Amino acid sequence: MTTSYFITGTDTEVGKTFVSSLLLKAAAAAGLQSVGYKPVSAGCELVDGEMSNEDARSLHAASSLPVSLSEVNPIALMPPIAPHIAAAQVDHTITSEALIAGFTHLQDKQPDFLLMEGAGGWRLPLGNDLWMPDVVKTLKLDVIVVVGMRLGCLNHAMLTCEAIQHDGLNIRGWIANQLSPDMPVYQENLATLKAAMPAPLLAEIPYGAGDDTVAALHSLVHELR
Repeated sequence: MTTSYFITGTDTEVGKTFVSSLLLKAAAAAGLQSVGYKPVSAGCELVDGEMSNEDARSLHAASSLPVSLSEVNPIALMPPIAPHIAAAQVDHTITSEALIAGFTHLQDKQPDFLLMEGAGGWRLPLGNDLWMPDVVKTLKLDVIVVVGMRLGCLNHAMLTCEAIQHDGLNIRGWIANQLSPDMPVYQENLATLKAAMPAPLLAEIPYGAGDDTVAALHSLVHELR
């Protein structure tokens, strides 16, 4: 049976893809078939005639299930801007049906562990009154929040969780991703979040995390299963 989660972040550039890739690698190292799903990306380049997004490539490389890059990232847009604006510029309409079909396609391959990653923060517009949370609600996915540990993270984290709960979704937990080696009063910020967040801290990802962090995440992957 496939275990699936939606990965969101407190903002853009907080390490959603980095954390998702670590979790996918940890699942694979634990003997599980894992796959990442990035339904929509913007800021792509042409690689061997195929639209290719850096985040999608990272998820694809971290996945142990043998799938193509286009299966990981079915909607890949060239302009490095908000996806709904990028889609409008190339006359493409993003639909809920397309995003759900991509998810279902991967789910039908029966992976053990499937992570669907958003773009930017939680309240992502996709155009024509469609928002990414609408898709997550339809799929009934629990949410894991990646908190980029930097100045402003307390406000961003709390508002993100409030929005997720307002949308009627369950927060499975949050992951603290250290974005720099010298964030001022890191431990004090972490303690504030641990006391205030409406879901448990699942893991801390240190700055410059590598293979040792992947090994440390084995137990978390089994817990999430």
